[in-house]
Amino acid sequence: MAETEPQGAAGAPVTPQVRILTHFVRDLSFENVAAIEGHRLEGQPNISVTVNLDGKHLEADHYQVLMKLSCKAVAGTTTRFLTELEYCGVFSIQNAPESHIHPIMFIECPRQILPFARRVIADVTRDGGYPPVMLDNVDFAVLYRQKLDQLRQQQPAPESKPN
Repeated sequence: MAETEPQGAAGAPVTPQVRILTHFVRDLSFENVAAIEGHRLEGQPNISVTVNLDGKHLEADHYQVLMKLSCKAVAGTTTRFLTELEYCGVFSIQNAPESHIHPIMFIECPRQILPFARRVIADVTRDGGYPPVMLDNVDFAVLYRQKLDQLRQQQPAPESKPN
């Protein structure tokens, strides 16, 4: 059965609408490893950032998207700091075909909450005594395609039946 696009009163396709209903810090940690261990701060640290997403359907047209950000600053062999943030958004997705819900959840929704998560990371690193970490923009469409490719590669190949 073919999926049909939602139609408006005049028969024209209806544009999907995505709205943030709420967003919040679910969990935040900052470890100032260098200060705890008494290391002198020398040299420019290398900062690595990882981004992971999770999402679920809540009810009706409400969906929850969880963005997990991890930042680690290392200078030489010394870890300066570690920070982990779980930033959550609850969204209303309306007028979207079922096949579009998943990409909207993992591309558009995180794009909308990234500026808020970016500010939390910048504030906590600055308040921890370091220059604020300003996260670059994230291309969630690329991450989405990479995750889909990764999942496809993990699926076992269909077994051929002997003749």
